[in-house]
Amino acid sequence: MIASDDSVRLPSSSDGDYRRARHARARREVIRRRRRVAGLTLIAVVALAALLIGVSGGSRGARLSSVANAPGSVAAQTSARRPIARVRTTAPGSLPQTHAYPSGRSAEFKSLMASLWAGIVHDSPAPALAAFFPKGAYVQLKAIASASSDWSDRLVHDYGLDITAAHALLGDNAGHARLIAVNVPSSYGHWIEPSVCYNSIGYYEMPNARVVYREDGQISSFGIASMISWRGVWYVVHLGAILRSTDSGTVDEPASGPGTSAYSGTC
Repeated sequence: MIASDDSVRLPSSSDGDYRRARHARARREVIRRRRRVAGLTLIAVVALAALLIGVSGGSRGARLSSVANAPGSVAAQTSARRPIARVRTTAPGSLPQTHAYPSGRSAEFKSLMASLWAGIVHDSPAPALAAFFPKGAYVQLKAIASASSDWSDRLVHDYGLDITAAHALLGDNAGHARLIAVNVPSSYGHWIEPSVCYNSIGYYEMPNARVVYREDGQISSFGIASMISWRGVWYVVHLGAILRSTDSGTVDEPASGPGTSAYSGTC
C-alpha cells in the first residue's frame, strides 16, 4: 500500500514538547497583556482622581476667597475698618537738626499737645513725655559734658513738677476738662544761634504759647514757658518756668479765657 499525504501521523514525544512550550508562551503573553492593561487602568484612575481633587479644591478656594472678599462679609468689613499703622522706626532725637520752621497747626503738633494734656489731666509725666524735647536731640544740642543727666535730672524732673501743678489748677474735675487748643504765636519764633546758651547746634525757640481748655462750662488757659524746635517740630522744654528758685512746680500765667501771649527772647 502506498501512503498518501493525507494520512494521519501518530504523535511523537517531540510533538508533545512543542505543544506544551507553545501553550506556555501563550499563557505568558496573556499574563503580560493583563498586567499592562491593569497598569494603564491604575494610571488613568489616579490621574482622574487628581484632576477631580484639583478642580474641587480650586473651586472651593475660589468660593471662599469670593465670600471673604465680598463687600458685606465680616472679613471685608474688618479689613475696611483696620487703620494703616504708620510706625516711626527712627527716634527723632537720633536724626540731625534742620532749619525747618515748625507749625503750631500740624497734625503732629496737635498729637503731641494731646499727649501733654493727657499727662496733665492724669497727673502723670509718662504720657506727656511724647511732647517733651527728645533726649537724643538734647545731647546733640547741648555743648556740656553732662547733657544726658541734665535732661533727666533737671529738665524732666521740673517737667513733672509743672505737670502736677497744672493738674492741681484743674482741681477735682480735671477728668472732665477738655483741651480746646494750644495757641502758638508764630511771629514769636526766633532762631537761637550755635554757641548761645551753651548750645552747639542752632534751633528755633517759641516763648509763651497758650494752652486753652474748657472746664465746667468755662474757658481758661495757661502758658507754656518755652518750646524749642527739632527737625521742624515744636517740643516743650520748659512748661511752667524756665528758671525756678525752689524745687516745686509752677503754672505759667494762668488766666480766665484764652489769655494773651507775651514775647520774650529766652533761650
